[in-house]
Amino acid sequence: MEDEDILDTAEGPQPRPQSLMLTFFGNHVLEEGDLGVYSGSIIDVLGRVGVGEQAVRSTLTRMVNRGLLQRQREGRKMFFGLTPQAGRVLIDGRTRIWKQGAVNDDWDGSWTLLGFSLPDSWKRQRHDLRSRLTWSGFGALYSGLWIAPGHVDVSGVVTDLGLTAHVKIFHAQAAEVTDIEQMICDTWDLESIAARYVTFDKRWSAHLGNGTDHDPIGTRLRLVSDWLRTIRTDPRLPARHLPPAWPARPAQETFHRVAQQTQPALNAARATLETTHLRSQGPSFAG
Repeated sequence: MEDEDILDTAEGPQPRPQSLMLTFFGNHVLEEGDLGVYSGSIIDVLGRVGVGEQAVRSTLTRMVNRGLLQRQREGRKMFFGLTPQAGRVLIDGRTRIWKQGAVNDDWDGSWTLLGFSLPDSWKRQRHDLRSRLTWSGFGALYSGLWIAPGHVDVSGVVTDLGLTAHVKIFHAQAAEVTDIEQMICDTWDLESIAARYVTFDKRWSAHLGNGTDHDPIGTRLRLVSDWLRTIRTDPRLPARHLPPAWPARPAQETFHRVAQQTQPALNAARATLETTHLRSQGPSFAG
């Protein structure tokens, strides 16, 4: 998700339709691989979170044109499924959400440094690189030198953007003279990161213990989208170098508790989606 995937509304920042669309496919299609979902089912689900039919249809068309979705006609109905490109994006997100988590208790003391120098006219390339680096956990140590905790493999990101000749990547450890806490404070906006976790925790704690969820698909879509928006700029900094009572841990616990609460009803609600198996060889993402 990039910066332009966020809409500011009276209710606060909201993800754009494409981000919600990717979350929908991550929730219901990623594990199935070659599954296609009827456009009417997609319109129904995204309508529950405030996205109108025309916005859904135009987003589906744009995502097909961008190589993120494939479509298949069955009679008068159109079904949409993931492409390998979208599958890679969603697998990365799945790892970040369900496997890595938001709390880094096992940092090994290493850092990944990435230096780049791009022509002044390459504004879009610079924006894309910075967006992808931010998602991968990097922060700007200096204008052209970015740093992330741990051993981060961003070679694929650099290659995808066609910037291999303009980027240098190193793995290193900080010398004893380096004040890591101060470097972290200078490189990342800890106050903003913490505030997002606090906001998420307050919003979703209210959903716990409320009894039956009458719209588990909509709830899960909002939950995962909100959590992705919360963690997207968190580089998973080493916990031992963060302020006391860092709010990522309770927010993550709330996320998992709400997810667990909605899972049984979500499994049943998935049966209401109209789907088909794609005839063309689709990607297999299970496992």
